[in-house]
Amino acid sequence: MINRVIILVMDSVGIGALPDSEKFGDIGVNTLGNIAKKTGGIDLPNLVSLGLGNIDGIEGIKGISNPIGCYGKSMEISNGKDTTTGHWEIAGLYIKEPFKTYPNGFPKEVIEKFEKLTGRKVLGNKPASGTVIIEELGREHIKTGNPIVYTSADSVFQIAAHEEVIPLNELYKMCEIAREILRGEHQVARVIARPFVGKPGSFERTSNRKDYSLDPFGKTILDIVSENGYDVMAVGKIEDIFNGRGITKSIHTKDNMDGVDKTIEFLKTDNKGIIFTNLVDFDSKYGHRRNVEGYKKALEELDARIPELLESLKEDDMLIITADHGNDPTYKGTDHTREYIPILVYGDKIKSGVNIGTRKTFADIAATIADIFDVQKTQVGTSFKELILK
Repeated sequence: MINRVIILVMDSVGIGALPDSEKFGDIGVNTLGNIAKKTGGIDLPNLVSLGLGNIDGIEGIKGISNPIGCYGKSMEISNGKDTTTGHWEIAGLYIKEPFKTYPNGFPKEVIEKFEKLTGRKVLGNKPASGTVIIEELGREHIKTGNPIVYTSADSVFQIAAHEEVIPLNELYKMCEIAREILRGEHQVARVIARPFVGKPGSFERTSNRKDYSLDPFGKTILDIVSENGYDVMAVGKIEDIFNGRGITKSIHTKDNMDGVDKTIEFLKTDNKGIIFTNLVDFDSKYGHRRNVEGYKKALEELDARIPELLESLKEDDMLIITADHGNDPTYKGTDHTREYIPILVYGDKIKSGVNIGTRKTFADIAATIADIFDVQKTQVGTSFKELILK
């Protein structure tokens, strides 16, 4: 019997273009394969031992004859390629209406309403790196008291403000106002408070970031499992992505390795249910910034921690390593890429060397977890429990 499932999301580690990727502006994308091609190869012996190189059609990673885990890949049925859509589908939802993104900044009606309700004019209103736009507009922000509003390739409305210019409670109130505005026609996945301190030339973002997400549109596997008395432990930005829904305990992290550390800490506790971890650096630090070498190094750093993760598993644990979308750092622009995600499954009660094939939706992960815990099924998804259990 399996009493605990660990979902480890390698944020943006896609493994090849989906059949409909061109509709999303993505041609020839392959996050893992193109990094390997561009850098002369990636050294991932531990992920390979689990079956990464044996996944059908994978490029840049060689398979082995006797992988110790089960392996496969999945298509995405939801209409999007963003973080929230990917995670919600993993958790059992089908997102038909995509979240809005604003590659040219937010429309006049949104900004005017925000300015009227907050009583402050907006600086920026364009896609930008948070650290870059703070340096660009920080001096003007301090002089005028006007907040810096910016977005990214993701569906986000971000508000940056110096903590000595706009106090945290006021910044958070502004985010609540923006959250109410950005529903319906202009629905974005997250509104994010981005406070900072310091002087021009030496601004620093603080740890007082706060995310204002939408509630998932339906019941996820997190809701179902927690309602049945199990623990749902969130590591990294999982709590933000699900707006806290279905989560019984959460901890935020500062980077990938901290995420692995916190996951291992949870593994050492006596609990039953789900540990859900997001390792965001692949996406935020390397994918969006098109840093191929940095992405490769981050993958190899994670791979080096896999033995420690496996050794921390208990006899009744099942580990699922996957992703939520692609973010090919060799591709044009800074946006996510529409790709297959890998699925690797391992545990004492899990078979070795089983190919679970190409799944039709990320939600098969949620369906499998529901099947394992014998709880209510999710909105979509087909369980692969019978394929993988000994």
